[in-house]
Amino acid sequence: MNQVTIRVPATTSNLGPGYDSLGVALQIENRVTTRRTDHSMANPMSEAVAERFFTASELAPFAFAWEIAGEVPQSRGLGSSVTVRLGLLHGLNELADRPLPGERLFEIAAALEGHPDNAAPAAFGGFTVAGGAEIARFEVAPELRFVLLIPDFEVSTPAAREVLPAQIDRLGAARSCANACRITAAFASRNYGMLRGSFEDHLHQPYRERVLIPFLSSVLRAGEDAGALGGFLSGSGSTICCLTLENADAVADAMLCASGNAGARTVITSADNSGVRISQ
Repeated sequence: MNQVTIRVPATTSNLGPGYDSLGVALQIENRVTTRRTDHSMANPMSEAVAERFFTASELAPFAFAWEIAGEVPQSRGLGSSVTVRLGLLHGLNELADRPLPGERLFEIAAALEGHPDNAAPAAFGGFTVAGGAEIARFEVAPELRFVLLIPDFEVSTPAAREVLPAQIDRLGAARSCANACRITAAFASRNYGMLRGSFEDHLHQPYRERVLIPFLSSVLRAGEDAGALGGFLSGSGSTICCLTLENADAVADAMLCASGNAGARTVITSADNSGVRISQ
């Protein structure tokens, strides 16, 4: 095999209080095509991926080129970087006749990302809880809709982490932990009504709203008033996500109006339960 295309879904992570641990794969994707060549492309991200892959597989490095296409916007909190990393890892693995299992490729991607909350759902699909001894994964029903407000500006993950305080209030941490547990229970049981009132967070969202996304609370209130179960900042932003079982169009319209961001757009989608896969 000299060329392969890998499809990797977008992700929405944190889900409010599930900081660096909770994530869901979405039915929006990027397609990464990797092919053997005489000379590799010079790119810091692909070079780091290749170094980790060839070290882990104990194979002699070979030259490759790659390209990406798809619908996942860059630096909007929808896992664009992990689509590249996982896409390249799986692409190199296919070109090398699959020396590594998918679980090992996930581990490499999570290490390169620095946290597993995007890598786990992108790799395995569905709703995932990452960061413990092993990944917990649950299928997500198609009737749960994810309404995305995608602003016209980027937020880099390093910049979003810089605004977080070194210490947080104990009561706020406990409330966030309880809400993250409730979200997990809701997805595990498919009792999505339990999600209502569960997205309140004291770990990262208030600080990021204050500095980076000042309309976050207004957009979330508008989405809830229109019928959403609740919502949260997707990853480190700038995308805002609301979840709903009904009236998705009305929720999207309300979120867009409340944002005051003239260049924003909305996307309504469902969860992807497949994860990364070879393009057919």
